Amino acid sequence: MKYNEFLANKSQEGSNHGFKPLFVPDYLIDFQADMLGYAVEKGRAALFEDCGMGKTVQFLVWAENIIRKTNKPVLILSPLAVAAQTVREAEKFDIEAVRSNDGQLKKKMVVTNYEKLHFFDWKDFGGVVCDESSCIKSANAARRADITEFMRKIPYRLLCTATAAPNDYLELGTSSEALGYLGFMDMLNRFFKNDQNNSAMRGMYGEAPKWRFRGHAELPFWRWVCSWSRAIRRPSDLGYNDGDFVLPELKEVDHIVESKTLPPGMLFPMAARNLPEQREESKRTINERCEKIAGIMDTDKPGFIGCHLNAEGDLLEKLIPDSVQIAGKDSDESKERKIMGFVDGEFKKLITKPKIGAWGLNFQHCNHIAYFPSHSYEQYYQWVRRCWRFGQKKDVQVDLVMTEGQYKVITNLKRKAKQADVMFENLVAQMNNAKGIKQSNNIINKMEAPTWL
Repeated sequence: MKYNEFLANKSQEGSNHGFKPLFVPDYLIDFQADMLGYAVEKGRAALFEDCGMGKTVQFLVWAENIIRKTNKPVLILSPLAVAAQTVREAEKFDIEAVRSNDGQLKKKMVVTNYEKLHFFDWKDFGGVVCDESSCIKSANAARRADITEFMRKIPYRLLCTATAAPNDYLELGTSSEALGYLGFMDMLNRFFKNDQNNSAMRGMYGEAPKWRFRGHAELPFWRWVCSWSRAIRRPSDLGYNDGDFVLPELKEVDHIVESKTLPPGMLFPMAARNLPEQREESKRTINERCEKIAGIMDTDKPGFIGCHLNAEGDLLEKLIPDSVQIAGKDSDESKERKIMGFVDGEFKKLITKPKIGAWGLNFQHCNHIAYFPSHSYEQYYQWVRRCWRFGQKKDVQVDLVMTEGQYKVITNLKRKAKQADVMFENLVAQMNNAKGIKQSNNIINKMEAPTWL
C-alpha cells in the first residue's frame, strides 16, 4: 500500500460500499438522479435534503436498486403516519411497497414505523432506510440503541432527513455509527475537545453538549461528514437549475399576549430568566395564549396548530371550530387516522405537539400555521416545513404566540436559525469540493531537506 492510500484509508474518505445503479427511472429530476446515484454507489450513505426535495421517491428508488441487486427485502422505517404516505407515494410511482406492523414480509419493500422495529429480524433484509432519521435521537435510549444495532448488521443503509439539529453536531456521530463509519466516541475524540470534562452521553441525551472543535479540526470534520453524506437546500447547490423549486414567501408574525395574572410579588411582567420561569409562565398564561390563536385562525381555511402542554391542546380543541387534536394518549391507529383525515380534508384544523406531528408529513394544502415557541429550533423548523415546503403554491403565514416574558425564546430560535444556515453552508461547500478533497490525498510536493543537513 502506498503512503497516500494509507492516509486516504485513515481519513475514511472516498470508500464506497455500493454499486452502479441498476434502476434510474425517468421521473427522477436531474438532481434527484444525482443524489440517488451517489447513495447507491456509496452503499451506506446519508442524504440531508430540505423538505419537499423528493427524498421519498429517492429512497424508494434506492430500495428498488438494493432489491434488484441482492434479491432480498428492504425495510423502510418511518415516523408515525408517514408510513401510510410512503405507501401512497410508492403506488404513485408504480413501485411495490407494503405496510407491515407485525414483521410479516408480503413484498420485497416493507414499510413500518420505528416503534414496530422489534417485530423484524435484520437477517431478512439486504437494505434498510431510515426516513426522517433526525427523529431517532428523540426516541428513548433503548429504542435508539436498537435502531443503531439493527442497522449496523445490514450491508446497505440509507439515512434521509432535512437536516441535523444545528446546535447538535453530536447527532452526526450517531448517524456515522449507524452507517458503519466512525463510532460516536471515535468522532468526538478525533474532532472535538471537552473542556468541562463532562460525560459525552449526558451531554448528548440530557444537558446541552459541552464539546467544541479541536484546533484546526472544523474543516476536516466537514470533509469527513461529506465523505458519507450529501446535503442540498435547492437544486442549485448541485449546479442544477432551481426551476419550480422556489419557495413562496414565509411570513412570521409575532403576537405578544399580555398576561392577566402576574407572579407573586410582581407589579408588571418581566422576561423569564430561565427554563423553570418560562415553564411557569406558560402554564399561567394558557387561557390568554389559546384564546389568541382561536381568534386569528380563519375558520374557512386549513390550519396547523402546535402546542406543548396537554392543557393547551384540550383548550384549543374546545375553542376552535372544526378542529381535531392528536394527543399522546391516542393509539397509533387513531393518530394516523386523524393525520390522514386532515390531509384528505375531513376537518379544517389539526392540533398536536411537535414530537407527534413535526416529522415527515406533507401538508402543502395548508398555508396557515400557529405555534407556541419553544427553545427547540429543530422542532420549529420541522413544524413549519410540514406546510412551507416545495410544492406549496401559496405564501405561508406562521403566527407565533407568546407572552412578553417569553420573548427570549424567539431570540434563541433566531440564533439557532443562523447556526443552521452555517451548518448547511459548510455541508454544501464541502460537498461541492468533494473532488478537491480526494485530490488533497495525493502528495504532489516534494520535501526539500534543510541545507544544514
